[in-house]
Amino acid sequence: MLKKCSIIWDQVRIKTPLVHCITNYVTVNDVANIILAGGASPAMVENPSEAGDFAGLASVLYFNLGTLTREQEAAMLEGARAAGEKGVPVVIDPVACGVIARKNQVISQIEELSSLACIKGNGAEIKSLAGIKAEARGVDSLDWGEGLEDACRSLARSKQTVVAATGAVDVVADSQHMALIKNGTELYALITGAGCMAGGVVAACIGANPEQPWLASVTGLLAFNIAGERAALASGHNPGTFRSLLCDQLYGLGGADIAAAARIEWLS
Repeated sequence: MLKKCSIIWDQVRIKTPLVHCITNYVTVNDVANIILAGGASPAMVENPSEAGDFAGLASVLYFNLGTLTREQEAAMLEGARAAGEKGVPVVIDPVACGVIARKNQVISQIEELSSLACIKGNGAEIKSLAGIKAEARGVDSLDWGEGLEDACRSLARSKQTVVAATGAVDVVADSQHMALIKNGTELYALITGAGCMAGGVVAACIGANPEQPWLASVTGLLAFNIAGERAALASGHNPGTFRSLLCDQLYGLGGADIAAAARIEWLS
């Protein structure tokens, strides 16, 4: 499995997938830069009159509901409709879905129009979508992770998609497989947008390998977390320096580095 992840990561730079992003305005620049650092090509197209046409040209769509405006909502629906018609995979980050009911309505509309390749969220968001009570403060999860594996598996089976939950240990599941990723750093909690950036990297990997969305999602989180560990080691406990080094470390990461540094548990 790990060898396949290494190959998928190298394929991102070979294929340079076009990642059509509609993401929140707090982290839009960070998401674009991290996708570039990973070897893919980001495009932040959120005008409703353009999003549908552009979605048909993209390798993958990445929708982040963090600061959802009416224009973004309309653009996401236009993009999802085109993605459904063209068979383009969609990755969705359901930010704050457990505390803002409108987010769930938009997610349901996107699901009706397209086929979701991955739902990527924090533990509280994933539990909420699975119908399990979870603790959250705004966009931040206060959940300690108990029951997260079951929530991921349940949601993956009910939605027939990949579910990736980030936390102290990341959980990535589909209807048949599960992986626990133990790489990462506590410095993610000291910068804005770590989850958004992780979602962009996952989308890039799915864009490069849409036939294997579960392994592609695992690959994206492995790459992002290994880069984070290396950036934390180089930056010390300095979040500003860490943020800059995160892009640098992801840019220099190869498939062989993933194979060498991954701390992962494979479950069936």
